Amino acid sequence: MSPTTPTLSDDDRTALYDAQNVWAADDDFFLALVGGREGSRVLDLGCGTGRLTLALAAEGHRVTGIDPDDGAVAAARRKPGADAVVWVVGTSEQIPPGAGFDTALMTSHVAQAITDEGMWHGTLDDLHAALVPGGLLAFDSRDPAVRAWERWTPERSRGRAALPDGTSFEGWHEVMRVEETGPDGGPTDTWLVHLAEHALLPDGTHAVDAGELVFRSEARLRADLAAAGFVVEQVHGGWERQPVGEGVGELVVLARRV
Repeated sequence: MSPTTPTLSDDDRTALYDAQNVWAADDDFFLALVGGREGSRVLDLGCGTGRLTLALAAEGHRVTGIDPDDGAVAAARRKPGADAVVWVVGTSEQIPPGAGFDTALMTSHVAQAITDEGMWHGTLDDLHAALVPGGLLAFDSRDPAVRAWERWTPERSRGRAALPDGTSFEGWHEVMRVEETGPDGGPTDTWLVHLAEHALLPDGTHAVDAGELVFRSEARLRADLAAAGFVVEQVHGGWERQPVGEGVGELVVLARRV
């Protein structure tokens, strides 16, 4: 069957997203990281349909969830416990002024979806301004040294996921090309991966979502955070706080505003 690009409804898109993005070890990590201090102020930037956002609110934290996808935010608002969260459609530019967050999170590789370099630096600046002095910024980004994109072939990435109505769909990834960049005269520190995400739905619809993900090296992330006024406390390689290179191919970054 040749790929088509039908226009899916917001409900269809969010159902696919939730089916493919279920609670996992990364959610456990970030939920535990925020800790048990009830009433702490938490920003979930790139909250999607609210999987972690709602769990944080259920723990008694004062949570704001922000995402540019209005369909995803609408889906989050319909979930149990959503009234306890402040939901905002937008980017870091829409962070409420003067919020004074204790913790800011970008989970599920949201940092990699910010591919425009100007927007990336602006996001870090906005997060710095949104945190209280000493506030924590935590996010995950896949380690480019692992070259995960080389495994994102239709053959190796193909799998099935269950939909809310009891049916299932088949999904897979396809990398179109990879662009490597770095500072003038320096080694490559950024890899921009152009890919397509395929979903073959129960009714035979073949939906294709083309997009980009950026892989930044640990050194590049550290430099960008320093430029925005953060001090990096730790970078882990996985959800059990393994050293970089010994975990599951992640760069789990914990940085403080100074």
